[in-house]
Amino acid sequence: MASFPSQVKMTQYRWVICMMLFMATTVNYMDRQVLSLTWADHIAPEFHWTDSDYGNITAVFSLVYAIGLLFAGRLIDWLDTKKGYLWAIGIWSFGACIHAYCGIATAGILHGDWFVSFHGASEIIKTIDSTAQVVTVSTTLFVIARCILALGEGGNFPAAIKATAEYFPKKDRAFSTSIFNAGSTAGALLAPMTIPYIAASCGWEMSFIIIGALGFVWMGFWVFIYKKPEQNPHVDKAELAYIQQDKITDKQVAAESDSTHKKKFSLLKSFTYRQTWAFAVGKFMTDGVWWFYLFWAPAYLKSVYDLDATESAPMIFILYLITLLSIIGGWLPSYFIKKGMDPYAGRMKAMLIFAFFPLLVLFAQPLGDLSVWIPVCLIGIAGAAHQSWSANIFSTVGDMFPKSAIATITGIGGMAGGIGSAIIQKGSGHLFDFCKTENTSFLGFQGIEAGYFIMFIICAIAYLIGWVIMKILVPRYKPILVD
Repeated sequence: MASFPSQVKMTQYRWVICMMLFMATTVNYMDRQVLSLTWADHIAPEFHWTDSDYGNITAVFSLVYAIGLLFAGRLIDWLDTKKGYLWAIGIWSFGACIHAYCGIATAGILHGDWFVSFHGASEIIKTIDSTAQVVTVSTTLFVIARCILALGEGGNFPAAIKATAEYFPKKDRAFSTSIFNAGSTAGALLAPMTIPYIAASCGWEMSFIIIGALGFVWMGFWVFIYKKPEQNPHVDKAELAYIQQDKITDKQVAAESDSTHKKKFSLLKSFTYRQTWAFAVGKFMTDGVWWFYLFWAPAYLKSVYDLDATESAPMIFILYLITLLSIIGGWLPSYFIKKGMDPYAGRMKAMLIFAFFPLLVLFAQPLGDLSVWIPVCLIGIAGAAHQSWSANIFSTVGDMFPKSAIATITGIGGMAGGIGSAIIQKGSGHLFDFCKTENTSFLGFQGIEAGYFIMFIICAIAYLIGWVIMKILVPRYKPILVD
């Protein structure tokens, strides 16, 4: 492999692209978190939702997100990175904004009043005698809005991973992925410090509109900033050589060359590779854990510690601040690779290390009586481990597949992760309602606390199980070549 000594002067435009991916991922996670930070204090009282209703809505979101990922990958490979990303964020920003009008639509459907203000719709809903109708109509409308949000958001990671593969050599991809993937943490940090206060002062509807509009702002910058590196006037020859350094010795050069770059993997063919299944299993086992923390952490603090969204906001902020430790997730495999390990082996070794940290959440509930800050910090550490794991499992796709298939394979894995998340979201909601109703006892905990302890156990062991299955499917580095 060619060396690029530090004294060689070159542009650094690839990091501008990385920061754009970071910002898109930040907006992505803020949009999906608005509901989790407003439903318990504002939306559930207005529409009479239970934990099961919320769990069903988030489960549908996860399932549609999973389906959307499968096709988003193919769509982005077809449209290419720039146009694909624009379509994705445009759809999800529209979906985020229309959540705000679910109250007005509920009032219109059940009472015939369509042209009212947000507050007026809320007052009308209070006069409707049938609580069951309010629940049914409102949850259906929120499901529709969540489906649109999910279909658009499904394009974020396939597009971002494809852009990373286009702008970074293999040795830097885990680090650059960990940086843009930290946008999920940044979004999770900004959300509790903004959304509850917007909802409290302006109404829950405005929190969806204001946060949703950020995506349209991002689109305006992306149109002018993104071009492929070989076509970008801001990328000089030295930086382009650095970006494309893998082509010097990479056995996939035939697949990446001008004569073959238009070749695409068929969707069905993608499923014939053990590498695809390894990536999919790793995502299936672990994505739902992160989404459980994302969607249920505010509800956990309210149900177990009786804290509303504004009271728990500093704790949610600290929880996700801790997850910024995930930047280490991009550095550690690079360290192993520099020591002579191939990229896949280095990432798998790093992922095994990260898989042990989620075990700490086993102590969240037992130690929670001492201080609410203990489970907050332990969940934050587990979240950091997940993001480190996530950055590396995404990078395994670029290691083993040609660029023409990266978005497709990422979409397949994301679909698997979304299905796993849907199972966890729906199961959590019904488990929590059951535990509250039956006052369930489990290992010394009662009621809702028993329900959360059960979920923490599942979240703790998921990574080790996923790692073992991945290792069995792909025991050593084996890149896929275009025939």
